[in-house]
Amino acid sequence: MEDIFYLCPIKTDSNKVSLIKNMGKIISLANQKGGVGKTTTAINLSASLASLGKKVLLVDADPQANASSGLGIDIRSLEYTIYECLIDGVSPEKAILPTEVEGLYIIPSHIDLVGAEIEMLNMENRERCMQKLLTPLKSDYDYIFIDCSPSLGLITVNALTASNSVIIPVQCEYFALEGISKLLNTIKIIKGKLNPALEIEGFLLTMYDNRLRLANQVYDEVKIHFEGMVFDTVITRNVRLSEAPSHGKPALLYDPESKGATNYIDLANELIKSH
Repeated sequence: MEDIFYLCPIKTDSNKVSLIKNMGKIISLANQKGGVGKTTTAINLSASLASLGKKVLLVDADPQANASSGLGIDIRSLEYTIYECLIDGVSPEKAILPTEVEGLYIIPSHIDLVGAEIEMLNMENRERCMQKLLTPLKSDYDYIFIDCSPSLGLITVNALTASNSVIIPVQCEYFALEGISKLLNTIKIIKGKLNPALEIEGFLLTMYDNRLRLANQVYDEVKIHFEGMVFDTVITRNVRLSEAPSHGKPALLYDPESKGATNYIDLANELIKSH
């Protein structure tokens, strides 16, 4: 529990708060455990915020590029991606692409990003490459989301160093909390050495099925462990939500009446209200 209290948001005075509100917020979505709904959240939370009138940039920092393809980007035909920005010094403006959702833009990823961590090893301030790219863009967007890969490697460290906060998706399944302590320790190290302002935005419960006893047990366990740091909104297991990425669309375009789409609209509203 010490780690959790260490990471609780620090209060700021009103003048600082008003200054922060004029700048966009950079939020990483991270969990080194795969299959927890991280990319689904990146796509659908970004799209939902855009549909509510916010200007949003999604940075796909996962070599699998699922966030890119899930928003209809043909990753085979791209000239510039996050890889060229990080490794070749390409301006991020050259890599930014519009999406089908008005107000939502993306810096896509590519499989080449797999080798980026090795190429970055000899770079000066290698942990701050992402920060250098994204900080100048904060005044252009209300939110910048970084979809991290399911690892705690150098790219994820870069994302957390560049971020104001982190959303941690936790699936309502067996071993849900497995590995969370490693992620919290990584965040604590980054907070101590690279980014003192880093906060946990919240733990997001995903893939919830209230018919399953186990899902309810996990829900209760996460609430007990992390108390007020858990989002009120819970993402329920939903077939339409799972189908949407194969059509290159967020759920709100694929089936706006689906439970998955409405869950993410609720989450977007909760995030807006918290800021």
